[in-house]
Amino acid sequence: MKFKIAFFALLIAAGTVFGQSRQLNIGTYNLRYSNAGDSTAGNGWGQRFPWAAKLIQFQDLDVFGTQELKYHQLNELTDSLPGYKWIGAGRDDGKHGGEHSAIFYKSDRFKVLKSGNFWLSTTTDKPNKGWDAALPRICTWVQFKEIKSGFTFYMFNLHMDHVGVVARSESSKLILQKIKEMPANMPVILTGDFNVDQTSDSYAVINNSGVLKDSYVLSPVRLAPSNTFNSFDATTAGDKRIDHIFVTKQFKVLRYGILTNTYHGRVPSDHYPVVVSVKY
Repeated sequence: MKFKIAFFALLIAAGTVFGQSRQLNIGTYNLRYSNAGDSTAGNGWGQRFPWAAKLIQFQDLDVFGTQELKYHQLNELTDSLPGYKWIGAGRDDGKHGGEHSAIFYKSDRFKVLKSGNFWLSTTTDKPNKGWDAALPRICTWVQFKEIKSGFTFYMFNLHMDHVGVVARSESSKLILQKIKEMPANMPVILTGDFNVDQTSDSYAVINNSGVLKDSYVLSPVRLAPSNTFNSFDATTAGDKRIDHIFVTKQFKVLRYGILTNTYHGRVPSDHYPVVVSVKY
């Protein structure tokens, strides 16, 4: 009798874990590479990143993509974010060289099953510039498994070229191709700095694909008071969103926000972070 009671209690507990929707807080944040010119203007990395870390912690992000950060910046940010780890590679050499499109995650909530990187180019497996791009561009991806529930999903994070119109369009097609190569019906999140707003052709390639949809479009609650790019100007206004979070149909978007937090009248980066809350 005691065994039967314990067995049924276990079944009820399992149903509670696997039957309920769970929430995930996602972000994308171009945190601006470290350079001397920013320091001269009062926006140096050493001054900015502690505030960026506080913002990430306060928003309780579970997973988030970053753009532009170099290896030392990623490690310094991690030191200020207990409980987080990151995965990524430098776009210049596939190791530590150059800017990364790294993905951060809560290491006590998620297990990494697989991960990898590819270049936004016709040659995806080594550092190079694609099409009419001005710079090499890399995408990092991770397959995560939530430790408690077993829920598995993929996350892709990228930084598209700022010059190449063809490169951006072809990069959008490449991303969709890579996602379609994953197991069927696998939940996917795509974050990044796409360097174009919601009126562009390369944005439409993804948003109208039937595979991914902009979380802004899906969200019933939106806080979008500004462009996502601010050029270190805290008074920036507008509605141009060049930093995006796309999701597949397995996610229900609850809230979307462009966070315009400041410290002493300054902003932690020349982009604002974009955050969304989803259920799955």
